[in-house]
Amino acid sequence: MSAHGPLGATPQSGTFEFESSALRARTAAARQRVGLLALSGLVLTGLLISVSAAHTAQLLPESVRPVPRYLAGPFGGAALDLHSYGLAAVLVAMYACYVLAVRAAERLSARVVLMTIAALYALVLLAPPMLSTDIFSYGAYGRMGTLYGANPYLHGPAAISLDPVYPFIGAKWVTIPSAYGPVFTALSYVLAPLSVASSVLAYKALATLASLATVAIVWNAARWRGVDPVKAAALVGLNPITVIYGVGGGHNDILMIAAMMAGVYAILQHRDRAGGGLLSVATGIKLTGFVMLPFAIAGGALRRTGRRDIVVGAVVVAALVMTLSFALFGTGPLHLPATIHTSQSEGDWHSVPGFISSRLGLGTIGRITGILLAIGCVGVICWLVRRVWRREVDWIDGAGWATVAMLVTASSLLPWYMAWLMPLAALTSDRRLWKTSIVLTGVVQLIELVGYIPHGGSLGL
Repeated sequence: MSAHGPLGATPQSGTFEFESSALRARTAAARQRVGLLALSGLVLTGLLISVSAAHTAQLLPESVRPVPRYLAGPFGGAALDLHSYGLAAVLVAMYACYVLAVRAAERLSARVVLMTIAALYALVLLAPPMLSTDIFSYGAYGRMGTLYGANPYLHGPAAISLDPVYPFIGAKWVTIPSAYGPVFTALSYVLAPLSVASSVLAYKALATLASLATVAIVWNAARWRGVDPVKAAALVGLNPITVIYGVGGGHNDILMIAAMMAGVYAILQHRDRAGGGLLSVATGIKLTGFVMLPFAIAGGALRRTGRRDIVVGAVVVAALVMTLSFALFGTGPLHLPATIHTSQSEGDWHSVPGFISSRLGLGTIGRITGILLAIGCVGVICWLVRRVWRREVDWIDGAGWATVAMLVTASSLLPWYMAWLMPLAALTSDRRLWKTSIVLTGVVQLIELVGYIPHGGSLGL
């Protein structure tokens, strides 16, 4: 018999393999412990923010300070104030826990990750509306049309200045008509009879359910794409900006994303007409949803009738949305492009053009920069669509990079816009897009933190 054993293995090589296996097991166990600690940290930081929101000025829109008891929620009696630096520390810790949890997600059980997501959303649902007055504008546009007979696409909330919801609307938005799609505005008509407090809870509940639906869709779509579903769900559902700013503020972006991802999932299942129709619904909620459609159509070339069926589904539903729109709002929605331009120009120093205009005092250069960035963004999107059409880039990857371009070049970069990118990054086959989504989340959070520090807004960056 050979001295090396029947398979040519020496005792030393067997020992090495055993030690390597033990090392891998210890590394996996350590990563799992880190992941569990990170999930615990996310719940703890989410709890601190939710409990303190009613008394931490930086978490409340200016028009909601001090918060009325009927908007404070069940945590309103806690009287916990994080103050500026405490809030900054909690948000930094939350982001760090998010990064660690996503990195360790492949070692965590699906049940633990999904339970953490559900716990975070339940906490922010019970908190008062955070960091934005948009949720009050939604109610105002609905009440304008149903209770006062004013077209929300032609008039701003100032038209109903005696209504109970009016004092809560941000001062710079009171004269701006609705910049939202007719599907969402029609929904706001349905919720218009609710009181201010009930309306806030309803919009936050819609955002919560929509975000949970997005996580479920991403989970299932990830398996179709050959991606780890636990890691994909963690990237989307645990994202602190989506949780605190998106769901905590009850933003309709979350509803738009749910419809968009439902369309993506339908197309992945080869239900192309349904997918195209759902993408049109997403566009009808918020026009940003349209960006996904050209990539879906270009990617539909992979199947013989895919491209045609996506177009048919999108056109049929778009026609239904237009019929609904004209029936409820007349020609008002035709003013949407001009309104969106106006609302984007209300952006502040958080965006590149806004920083140049407001912090450097170079208004003309800031406007020119905004125009050039917009042209560049359109060019990048067209280039990406062309590459998808030629099968050089995966269609979801292309849409993800297009979303990155939109965020970087936006004239007004609001933090909850990050939610547009996360589901696409979760399903990507391009590792760079995955990493970019995490880094960009940190950058956007850092920019926001500067504003929370006393006089931080005057520092620029």
